[in-house]
Amino acid sequence: MFNSVLKDILVIIFLFCGTILLSQDCSISVQGRVLDKVSQLPLSYVNVYLQETSQGAATGNDGRFFFNDVCAGHYHIIFSHIGCEDTKLYIELERDTVINIDLDHSDHSFGVLVIKDQKDNLSTQPNLSVNRKKIEDSSNQNLSGLIENEVGIHLIKNGSGISKPVVQGLYGNRLTILNNGIAQSGQQWGYDHGPEIDPFAADNITILKGASALEYNGGNMGSVILVEPKRITREPHLHGQVNYSYESNGRGNNANFRLEKYSRKIAWRINGTLRKYGDRKTTNYYLNNTGLQEANFSIQLEKEWNEKIFVDFYASSFNTRLGVLRGSHVTLPEQIEQAFTLLEPFYTEPNFSYGIDAPKQHVSHQLIKLKAKYYQNETSVLEFIIAGQLNDRKEFDIRRSGRSDIPALSLKQYTVNVDFTYAKVLGDNWNFKIGNQAIVTDNTNNPTGILPLIPDYLSWENGIFATISKKINVLQFKSGIRYDFERQEALTITNTLSKEILRYTNNFQNVSGLLAWEVDILDHQTISINSGLSMRNPGINELYSFGLHQGVSGIEEGDVNIVSEVALKNILEYKWLPSPSFSLSTLAYHQRFKDYIFLNPQDEIRPTIRGSFPVFKYEQTDASIYGVDFSTQFTLSNLIIGQVKYSYLRGDDTKNDVPLIYMPPSSVFGSLTYRTLNPINLSSKITLDEFEIELNNRMVFEQIHILAEQDFIAPPAGYNLVG
Repeated sequence: MFNSVLKDILVIIFLFCGTILLSQDCSISVQGRVLDKVSQLPLSYVNVYLQETSQGAATGNDGRFFFNDVCAGHYHIIFSHIGCEDTKLYIELERDTVINIDLDHSDHSFGVLVIKDQKDNLSTQPNLSVNRKKIEDSSNQNLSGLIENEVGIHLIKNGSGISKPVVQGLYGNRLTILNNGIAQSGQQWGYDHGPEIDPFAADNITILKGASALEYNGGNMGSVILVEPKRITREPHLHGQVNYSYESNGRGNNANFRLEKYSRKIAWRINGTLRKYGDRKTTNYYLNNTGLQEANFSIQLEKEWNEKIFVDFYASSFNTRLGVLRGSHVTLPEQIEQAFTLLEPFYTEPNFSYGIDAPKQHVSHQLIKLKAKYYQNETSVLEFIIAGQLNDRKEFDIRRSGRSDIPALSLKQYTVNVDFTYAKVLGDNWNFKIGNQAIVTDNTNNPTGILPLIPDYLSWENGIFATISKKINVLQFKSGIRYDFERQEALTITNTLSKEILRYTNNFQNVSGLLAWEVDILDHQTISINSGLSMRNPGINELYSFGLHQGVSGIEEGDVNIVSEVALKNILEYKWLPSPSFSLSTLAYHQRFKDYIFLNPQDEIRPTIRGSFPVFKYEQTDASIYGVDFSTQFTLSNLIIGQVKYSYLRGDDTKNDVPLIYMPPSSVFGSLTYRTLNPINLSSKITLDEFEIELNNRMVFEQIHILAEQDFIAPPAGYNLVG
């Protein structure tokens, strides 16, 4: 009896479910239009891919696409176009649906203040952006390498594994890098100290070149690099990604992964990176001790309440070991002279090795951040951030009596950041923003048996800024002002035979301001003018460093009499975007410095118990840095896109009427990219969703604007890099 009833129930359930399946609506249409984000013109040949059904469509000249006879359900739609970052949408399809979307087709980012989405980069602020697709395609690169081919960007390289960016001639203490909204705090003053940031954890890297950088703390002089993850996509599925790349020179292995999932309870994302390289190779020999090892991890958590309160937690850990070329450390003064002229450095090896021995660096950087936003209404938002950073740097030298595993320099730095900002859209297209930023830094030398290069110190910084902007028809206007106060307390040890402890206390006050305009002169043509005054007080290294900087094989000496430097920067930019298939930008800039601080090479090779090394001293002068950045992007067909970027840069020591040292030479970069519109079936089981190949060339010209007596050796000849 029971079995008979059970069979009847199962039959009813089967018939009911079958009726549901048979009656499922599969006559739904999905259509829409794709526009260029900047010009708002239709984009043709955009590949639109319905992932769950493997259906594809391409937009016509009017930017429109169509899908017919689609069943109800949950779908992912991927929009891809040559020159654009892929955009993925998640939709719950129940009826005929229209989707209109903008794709960012240009390297240049433009926008206005939008409170709800917190997009506050006004177009009067010149900037460049590297998107997620490029980050993924270059997953073997560090942060500096990712942006090297952007217009106006150069690199300072110290060997094969260490590099730091130069933006329109600014680097080190003058260039602020924000890691997820927090000014990166470490030993960024060193030429051999690259940014301790994993770029794979970011979704967007933005280079701000305008005076609007005054909204960001960190001592910048008009340029800021923003490394930012995006908010977690609001869809319920688990998404993951794994990248692996291999580089033949150094036999380098790079692996990255990302996992993320959105939930109303809490959204989460995790990232990880592993890198390992061995000795780099020239045509005839291996560069001994030039490997690196790197392990990074980050986690991001998000929670939203009633669309009023948004909380974001972020933590990251960056850890690296870097070898320093063995041939860069020599003992006798005559070996220094030989090293300057040798075609092959000392201590090269015929065989490959992954080993990392002294001289070397061990560096770790930990960041933890909590951000809370409160949306009062559609026109105003409050934001509060508290963050902590720990930077641990150890540099190892070749030491006697088996002491090479004891660091010659061991610095540990703790930093606490507290930020508060308030943004409001006022009536009649006025936008207002005000903020307060406080930083406390504690820098300590761990005992190494050697006098420290820089002293122990404490610093307290507080900055207040306010900006206001307005759009009037074809004109956009922005102005702002900033005030910073910093107190430094340094504990130094004299270099006399009878050691003494000297305490220094410094109080610095700096004022910065900006004015910016942008005018639409004709259809899709704009001219912008950006002027900014900025001040920067000297860093601890510029005031008090004394001793061997092992990473650059040089002796560095500070000067306690150095004062704050002042700079006035003017930018004129012309942009023309007549269509999604062509864009052009030309930017000219001039920055004049009073009391410019720089590390000046001395005519001295100093023998020490640790070897013989050239001597450098921090000095001040008046200077001008100026140049032109030109870029154009063009579509040759629906499958091929090209770009050309040219950067001209020059610096002058106006007080002594000589060239300014450490200025990078001019360069030009060009590329052609081919990308398929539709998936490629390699076999019945293997399909390439997309295929892209790029041919590029970077030409770096010889630096001829320098005198022979200004450096120990002449600049290298110009060169081409083809990739």
